[in-house]
Amino acid sequence: MSDDGSGEHYYWCTRHHRVETDADVCPAKHVLGPYASAADAANALQQVRERNEAWDAEDARWAGEDR
Repeated sequence: MSDDGSGEHYYWCTRHHRVETDADVCPAKHVLGPYASAADAANALQQVRERNEAWDAEDARWAGEDR
């Protein structure tokens, strides 16, 4: 899953606010991922925000609230 061929995974830790690897990852309840690169993991919260906004907009459209 890693983009560098190492097979290592990267995670964003919501407890420590940092990128972690398979070697030092916190329990699953505290991390987002796995991601293919450290950069992807570092941008995890932004990706979550963007997806939530898109889903909220779709929910509103589906409910007819965008009129």
